[in-house]
Amino acid sequence: MHLLKTSLLRSLFTVLLASTSMTLLWADSPLKTDGMSVKKTDSPQGWKVYDNGKLFAGYIEYQNGFPIVYPVIGPGGQSMTRDFPMKSGTEGEKLDHDHHRSLWFTHGEVNGIDFWIDDAHEGTGRIVQTAGEATVNAKSEAVVITTENDWNDADGKRQLSDSRRTTFHTEDGKRIIDFEVVLRATDGDVNFGDTKEGSFGIRVAGTMKVDSKLGGKITNAEGLTDAKAWAKKSNWVNYSGPVDNKTVGMSVFYHPSSYAAPCSWHVRTYGLFAANPFGHYHFNGGDKTEGVTLKDGQTMTIRCRVVLYQGDFDAEATAKAFAKYAAEKPEAL
Repeated sequence: MHLLKTSLLRSLFTVLLASTSMTLLWADSPLKTDGMSVKKTDSPQGWKVYDNGKLFAGYIEYQNGFPIVYPVIGPGGQSMTRDFPMKSGTEGEKLDHDHHRSLWFTHGEVNGIDFWIDDAHEGTGRIVQTAGEATVNAKSEAVVITTENDWNDADGKRQLSDSRRTTFHTEDGKRIIDFEVVLRATDGDVNFGDTKEGSFGIRVAGTMKVDSKLGGKITNAEGLTDAKAWAKKSNWVNYSGPVDNKTVGMSVFYHPSSYAAPCSWHVRTYGLFAANPFGHYHFNGGDKTEGVTLKDGQTMTIRCRVVLYQGDFDAEATAKAFAKYAAEKPEAL
């Protein structure tokens, strides 16, 4: 009888130990162990997104003034955006424009407040997350991060709010980030000023930029390249070049349902890659306009897709991919 009790106790202990190990493993692991998965992080606050257990991207809810996506890892394992200023010492990086933080969405003039520059000076705004969650969509095999954010002035007074949905998924060997934002005039009229400093921005990896003279190249939908693509309206722009001695690239699509599509592109040979639907006089010359005013209670939607790939740029395939994206009817946010 004593031996039977001992055996039962040992069995129970083994089950409890296994259960405890499983609980600890779950607590330290992503929500899902295969396919697309996501894990909450505390330092920095946000989430990490994984593709079959390998890091795809990080979503940081607040980085010196606004939310960012960092790092951004391509399908071949290369870091596709600049590390600085989040991390220093990466070879080939120029330490300029420290407000260019990987991948972000802001604007340089909102009710006269600068949300683009993140230095601590008078007039600088802050975009603060007020709610957020991350889920795994089993049907579409995607990680979906949805957040609510307030755009506050230097004194903390809200100027507007937004709802964002950032979706991470893969297709045909490419990694894709879909970004959607609904801007809401929650606190009176909102004016988006006429400036080149905006809006959906990416700072590409240092070795990718055209100015590195390592093979980097900018190409838009009309076939304009490098500096000639700057300020032009286009459905999409591609930036390609080497990272870790491998040819990689990213295409950014501006969905036709977005405000002012096709938008102008603040894309530079030094590595800035931004879709800007609000700028005019910097891009086209002439006098500065009064900008765009969103009336109290109104909303404005902007949608972009970032396609990360490895290998040479294929203009024909990119055009077909944009056409497919343009035909999509996204769910309301």
